[in-house]
Amino acid sequence: MSELLGFDAYAPREVARRIETVGVAKANMATLPLLMLGVLAGAFIALGGFAFLIVKADASLGWAASQWLGGLVFSVGLLMVVVAGAELFTGNNLLAMAWAEGLIGTRAVLRNWLLVCMANFAGAAGMALLIHLSGQTELHGGALGARVVQIAQAKQELSWTQAFFRGVLCNVLVCLAVWMAMAGRSVVDKAVAIVPSIATFVAAGFEHSIANMFFFPLAMWVQAESAVGAPVTVSGMLANLVPVIAGNLVGGSVFVGLTYHLIYRRGLGGAAPSADAAPPHP
Repeated sequence: MSELLGFDAYAPREVARRIETVGVAKANMATLPLLMLGVLAGAFIALGGFAFLIVKADASLGWAASQWLGGLVFSVGLLMVVVAGAELFTGNNLLAMAWAEGLIGTRAVLRNWLLVCMANFAGAAGMALLIHLSGQTELHGGALGARVVQIAQAKQELSWTQAFFRGVLCNVLVCLAVWMAMAGRSVVDKAVAIVPSIATFVAAGFEHSIANMFFFPLAMWVQAESAVGAPVTVSGMLANLVPVIAGNLVGGSVFVGLTYHLIYRRGLGGAAPSADAAPPHP
């Protein structure tokens, strides 16, 4: 009956097995393709960030409208990661599920997170440099460049506590988007799953570490050519990224990954874990 109605998504328990299977593949991936896919993911998120800047540079939009529209266009970044294929640190926090099931070791998880995070930074900062060199920050009479500086300034002024908990909330939504996308069987399914969650975290002003790896370098390159506002510094970037990365880890690994592991793989959801073979890599 569900197929006749067009509802053929994977059930949550099946999604849990699929994420574990993918997690094993990610943890065992060779270093070179892992780094290359990580660079791509950073670049994809940066493109979503650039689309967000185009919206935010338009002062004619009201605050709520610009937040939600900015979130909608930013979601193209994660959609490219999921559909085109790339390795994103925040999404890979779901490796905690395969780790908790004993399918991969702690060293393999930490290796993946470290390499992917570094590669994401290279991709995001590299895309920021390309955008700067192309003159795109001069769009709308320089409003786009001024806007990214304002955004970076606001981010580096956050307290450690604010940055951490905004990172937690952000990656709860990001990993929920990845979780729901794994339930889909088509590109349309995945888009419907991804866009609302990502638009929500952006509209709410939560902190995504990889997006910040784009905003900060771009703001610093803008300021290198013209003094716009208070300085955006490397130390300011690190003061933001450290708590945001920690918050992203907690939000994705603990609040999503380990929670669903306990529910669907440890039998807290009402039924014993299935003995069915895990599905192939999607």
